[in-house]
Amino acid sequence: MTSTALVFAGALLLAGCAAGGATATPSADPCEAVQSEVRDISNGAQNALAAGGDPAEVQSTLEDYSTRVSELGETTDDAVSTELEALAGALDDAAEFAATLPTDPEAEVDADAVAEHQTAIQDAATSASEACTAE
Repeated sequence: MTSTALVFAGALLLAGCAAGGATATPSADPCEAVQSEVRDISNGAQNALAAGGDPAEVQSTLEDYSTRVSELGETTDDAVSTELEALAGALDDAAEFAATLPTDPEAEVDADAVAEHQTAIQDAATSASEACTAE
C-alpha cells in the first residue's frame, strides 16, 4: 500500500511540474531575492553582536556577512551596489568593534556601542532594500 501511495504522489508531482505548478515565485523577482538576503544578513549580524561570546568568533561572523554583501553587490545595479557597499562598511566597522570586545564573559560590554553598530547595520540594510525597491 505504501509503494502505491508513493507512485501516486510521484505522478502528482510530475503532473504539477509539467503544468508549471512548481515554479519558485520568489526567484522570479530578483529584487525580492536581494531584499531577503539583505534581511537575513542584517538580522544575523545584529544577533551576533547581541549574543556576544568569543570576540574572534563574532568578528569572523561579521566578516563573513560582509563578504556575502560584497558578493551580492556584484549581482546588482549601481544604485543597489552603492547601498550594499555602505552595508558592507557597517559590517566591517562592527567586525572591528567586535575585535575589541572583552574575552572574559563576565566583563562589562559597552551596550551603547553595540546598539550603535546594530543601528548602523539596520539603517544600511534598510537603505539597500529601499534602493532595490526603487529600481
